[in-house]
Amino acid sequence: MSVETLTGPPPGFAPHRRKSPLTAPWEPLYARETERAVVLGLAAGGAHTNSRGFVHGGLIATLADNAMGLSCGRVVGGDASLVTVNLAVDYLATARTGQWLEFDTVFVRPGGTLCFAQAFVTADGQPCARANGVFRLVRRG
Repeated sequence: MSVETLTGPPPGFAPHRRKSPLTAPWEPLYARETERAVVLGLAAGGAHTNSRGFVHGGLIATLADNAMGLSCGRVVGGDASLVTVNLAVDYLATARTGQWLEFDTVFVRPGGTLCFAQAFVTADGQPCARANGVFRLVRRG
């Protein structure tokens, strides 16, 4: 579904509650929460692109990392926070201005110290990136 046809985010998405100075220039960001995942979404615009007019790989990596970390937090629960230990992104296709991007975590395996996750990024429903992340559990308090 192209951004031009959207009057807002797709059904189930609401403004993303977790704000960050890094992602502030990319607002508005949206989220859809499930039992085991936080799916992030955004309508790609000029602030999301590189000099060629494609959605910047750094934005894709950052939001995939964010979605996987938040999803690990949902699965682990409790008072845990997570920090990224490893992040790998495979760019599969170009995302462009005017497309709806979704960052969906499809796999989470929590352990005692580490949590492993995999996410797929789509642009208008078509795969554009795949990410794998490893997150360290940091217990508060």
